[in-house]
Amino acid sequence: MKLIQVTDPHLRRRGELVCGLDPAANLEAAITDINRHHADADLVVITGDLSDDGSADSYRLLAETIGPLVPPSRLLLGNHDDRAAFSAAFPDAPAEDGFVQSATDVGNHRLLFLDTLDEGAVAGRLCEHRLAWLDNRLAEAPASALVFMHHPPFDIGMPPLDGVKLADPRAFAEVLRRHGNVRHIFAGHVHRLCSGTWNGIAFSTGRGTNHQTAPLFGAKDFAVGFDTPAYNVILVDGPDIVVHAQEIGRT
Repeated sequence: MKLIQVTDPHLRRRGELVCGLDPAANLEAAITDINRHHADADLVVITGDLSDDGSADSYRLLAETIGPLVPPSRLLLGNHDDRAAFSAAFPDAPAEDGFVQSATDVGNHRLLFLDTLDEGAVAGRLCEHRLAWLDNRLAEAPASALVFMHHPPFDIGMPPLDGVKLADPRAFAEVLRRHGNVRHIFAGHVHRLCSGTWNGIAFSTGRGTNHQTAPLFGAKDFAVGFDTPAYNVILVDGPDIVVHAQEIGRT
């Protein structure tokens, strides 16, 4: 199984810049690169902050931009997104219990797509309803489950980002621990390439397609970085998972 993780496109209206960069042009470059090199992917997952301002225009632009994408896609929400505006633009997007959350099985793996948006907050949240949904989906899952989400539940050693991760990660960890079948967590939000383990579960994050986070580990304030945009290529072969960061050209 080949999966592609794209994250944090931060679209506005066409031609509007974010951090001095053109997010629509950069997402288009990512889509072109995926079609050229990974048209055989089973799924492309875009892990949130689809929009920078939650506007209807930004979601219309998103639909237009990902239209040429060859593999199927799944869209998740981040803190910059607006759930109602997204649902209006993508009425057929998989959603359950009023949240943009869903699950699908590919072979012996269950892929879980979480909605961590806590509207009005920068940090994420999985309320009791969303945790109960996750609990049920994991109970039904085969031996292997892969989780995709915008907000990471773990610290990455950068205080400005660690302070706005998933709120109450202990409740989330308890659900995962109860089932013991989650093998990897794929998150966005931090605009950084990093990987490790959290409560014994492997994780990885990705660079955004537009701007990044500067690598200032001792800083108290967030700073924008301009590393080359990238998406992650995820190769799953039975019990083995490999994650590659594929850099793309800047437009």
